[in-house]
Amino acid sequence: MAGLINLRRYGAALVRQHLLGGSNRRQPVIYAKGSAAQRSLYTSAMLERTVSFHLSDIGEGIREVTVKEWYVKVGDVVEQFDNLCEVQSDKASVTITSRYDGKIVKLHHDVDEIALVGKPLLDFDVADEAEDESGSSSSSSDSSDDESKPAAAGEKGASGPEPSGKVLATPAVRRIAMENKVDLAKVTATGRNGRVLKGDVLEYLEVIPKGTVKPHPTLAKSQPAPKPSSTTPAPIDLKQAETVLPLKGVAKAMVKSMTEALKIPHFAYCDEVDVSKLVAVREQLKEEATSQGIKLTYMPFFLKAASNALLKYPILNSSFDEANESVILKAYHNISVAMQTPQGLVVPNVKHIEQKSILQIATELNALQERGAKGALTPNDFANGTFALSNIGIIGGTYTHPVVMTPQVAIGGLGQTRVLPRFNENGQVVPAHIMVVSWTADHRVIDGVTMASFSNLWKRYLENPNLLMLGAK
Repeated sequence: MAGLINLRRYGAALVRQHLLGGSNRRQPVIYAKGSAAQRSLYTSAMLERTVSFHLSDIGEGIREVTVKEWYVKVGDVVEQFDNLCEVQSDKASVTITSRYDGKIVKLHHDVDEIALVGKPLLDFDVADEAEDESGSSSSSSDSSDDESKPAAAGEKGASGPEPSGKVLATPAVRRIAMENKVDLAKVTATGRNGRVLKGDVLEYLEVIPKGTVKPHPTLAKSQPAPKPSSTTPAPIDLKQAETVLPLKGVAKAMVKSMTEALKIPHFAYCDEVDVSKLVAVREQLKEEATSQGIKLTYMPFFLKAASNALLKYPILNSSFDEANESVILKAYHNISVAMQTPQGLVVPNVKHIEQKSILQIATELNALQERGAKGALTPNDFANGTFALSNIGIIGGTYTHPVVMTPQVAIGGLGQTRVLPRFNENGQVVPAHIMVVSWTADHRVIDGVTMASFSNLWKRYLENPNLLMLGAK
């Protein structure tokens, strides 16, 4: 065993001498292979260069993202198109893939940190000429390096032990354990933050006496805090009773978008809708939709009614070009739907509703909700919205004052449907399913008469849902 350790120390010194020669210089490296009695010497040349991988533009004018999860760590070797990380913008999650074959040498951001588009995300060592496989079994440093240097696989030794199930050790220690068939999980660790040292393995193999390696001070058990002798309660530190939550992701983006949106002069219009007939129609169609694997809610009816009404009032399906003082009418109806997700409130859109049937709208809406629940919405799900509906009724509210999402010019807020007494055509009091709708519009473009006229037509479609079938695509 002593001969093995000396041989490793000799090999590690030569490897360090090679690495100090710089990443852009060719220099022969001598490796020792086999036992002391049978050594073969050979050389290998390697040329590497370090390149930075910059975060590319992911569209929709997004300038910054939050690093949600790393799929790699320092020291990993990856190939082109391997997944590197997942980032979260204010609108969607995007998986970033590698454009290089090489070894990762630096991650520029931790999880939950902000990464800027166009700035370095991580660094690669890209091999211009691959190293000979026969020279890959070089040795590592001596026991003093074990305590002072982190493992080449990217461990952050000062930040604490590795996640549960992994043993903290350098490549040199792992190689000794592998060659002697030692399970590192069974070795008592004495290094800093629970690192298994070379001496720990040698003690386990009984090459050196037990107790030769002293435990690092970080392994000492913390002493319990002394109990206060006085019965008087200690004064409360109010700062310790406060929790600071930095805004990030969707919440951070909302600060910017809502600040800009509320610079626009808004006006509101409210009305109530008797959806009793719609409730009956939906009940009749729900079983058929379920047989086709489609969950049919009321929202597809609301969206289709809005699309049909927008055909008559296209000014509400537009955007305002403030710089040129002009209105851009949109022939396509990409209606945004506010939905709650684990990342916060997001507003993707169902595209080309003017071309879809009720069941087709339901299918696409269900797919958006599933992707939202998984945090898998893409930038395309948010692109080119033209109108918006927000259903607060699923939470329990009745009235609201939704904020127009620029550059759109109108939005509707749908309240909870409640059974209330109403008079029928014979003057009799009957139960009716009543829903309140609250419209908000950009008063620079939309006037109250247009908004009320649109609302009345939308209301007519919902109170007589068979009318939706007349123009069904």
